[in-house]
Amino acid sequence: MSEILKEALERISKGETVALATIVETKGSTPREVGAKMLVGKDGLIVGTIGGGITEAKVIEEVKQSLKEGKGKLITYHLTKEQAALDEGAICGGEMKVFIDVLQPKEEVLIFGAGHIAVYVSKLMKMIGFKVTIIDDREEFANKERFPEADEIIAEDIKKALSHLKITHSTYIIVVTRGHLKDEEALGSVIRSNAAYIGMIGSRKKNATVFQHLEEQEVSAQELKKVHAPIGIDIGAQTPEEIAVSIIAEIIKVRRKKVILEGENT
Repeated sequence: MSEILKEALERISKGETVALATIVETKGSTPREVGAKMLVGKDGLIVGTIGGGITEAKVIEEVKQSLKEGKGKLITYHLTKEQAALDEGAICGGEMKVFIDVLQPKEEVLIFGAGHIAVYVSKLMKMIGFKVTIIDDREEFANKERFPEADEIIAEDIKKALSHLKITHSTYIIVVTRGHLKDEEALGSVIRSNAAYIGMIGSRKKNATVFQHLEEQEVSAQELKKVHAPIGIDIGAQTPEEIAVSIIAEIIKVRRKKVILEGENT
């Protein structure tokens, strides 16, 4: 079992969503006992077994559906002797209940900048269930007093901070630093990552200048296309609080679309 759990943790830490299928109840003759587990990914079995044969194959298909829907379920399997004859596990009319638990990586937001907008973005991101990390090289801004809800606060320059941060498909990145040069540095450092979302504050004119500079550094048009800039949904926001709401609204939109697309590709 430790091998299965270790593999599950490794997969989740890489940003993958997997499912753990566990036998929770048995009646009669079954190939595996209560507690037997197997780890399943979108492509099928990863490690472990609950008995093999057609029953396990059926469970794997149920697991794939759970991964598509993003939620677990409890299923019951009962085989007659005739069906059991086709199953290498030889259930012989036994019955077993299997619980499917979908294990998803914790979604995280990296907020570059610790100004007024970041204060409200941090609070809202925490409210909708994200792990929040603040990055700013100014300790007078990047501190626990200013961001009490943040899970991690890194008072370092951008490159040093990124050297010990892992960006996965479950990472969302918000660039709201104190100036366009810092914005450009942050964006250039993360644009080739596999983050689920990258958004940058600023006017269209300012962002066009940043994009031009990055193109001169051989950042492709396709890479720039995935950046949400200006950041947020256009709701006519003016205050830091309103801008934060527009950013969160856009992230929720991307987040839900991501779930739908992952389901379609499962």
